[in-house]
Amino acid sequence: MSIDTTSHPFIHPTAIIDPTAQIDPSVSIGPYSIVGPQVTIDAGCVIGPHVVISRWTRIGARNRIFQFATIGEDCQDLKYQGEETWLEIGDDNVIRESCTIHRGTTQDEGLTKIGNHNLLMVNTHVAHDCVIGSHCVFANNVGIAGHVKIGDTVIVGGNSGIHQFCRLDSYSMVGGASLILKDVPAYVMVSGNPAKAHGMNFEGMRRRGWPSETITALKQAFKVVYRQGLTKEQAIIELTRDILPKHPEVQLLIDSLIRSDRGITR
Repeated sequence: MSIDTTSHPFIHPTAIIDPTAQIDPSVSIGPYSIVGPQVTIDAGCVIGPHVVISRWTRIGARNRIFQFATIGEDCQDLKYQGEETWLEIGDDNVIRESCTIHRGTTQDEGLTKIGNHNLLMVNTHVAHDCVIGSHCVFANNVGIAGHVKIGDTVIVGGNSGIHQFCRLDSYSMVGGASLILKDVPAYVMVSGNPAKAHGMNFEGMRRRGWPSETITALKQAFKVVYRQGLTKEQAIIELTRDILPKHPEVQLLIDSLIRSDRGITR
């Protein structure tokens, strides 16, 4: 369709925009990109050339999407039969070349959701029904299967794969070329195929200026969970009784243990 360049001066004339799409006048859309039906793009976004934003997608403000990315496409779940499901992307995300992000399914909540300030490097795949927090980094070729839940400030190394229904809780870190088959608790570093736990990201904590007392407490918490031969239930009791009262940051780790359905990576 033709574009009203008066109201949308930054949309290239070769871009194809569905008439039902709602695009802020400040949005830039590059050559040969396609924006499908019932798509919303908020202020300050930069959509590169050859980007496809399929349908039923809400994109927040100041996101940058690079060439050949496919956003809001029908999912690859064979149960999907064209139902209306959605993708929601927050603000200030960077989505690099050839990334693919699929919408949800009615078998879950019908929604794939990504928060704010995330970096998805080249060829990252986010499958249906995933929920991703904010300030995460996914390096090149990360594959995130369906129904995965990822917290805030999570780092996943390149060429890693995350099995469906897994959880990666906040501040966790995954080494490159790892296979995640079980949940990764908050703060924990894992790597390998299959992945195993190798401590916590204490260097990252120090770089963020966390107090030494907090880091020491989390070191002790890691030992409780991973070094004392306790069951999950026993570890929760000890963490809650001995460490949590003085160090509330341990609550994230306790929450990870409580809600883990697949078992934690050990």
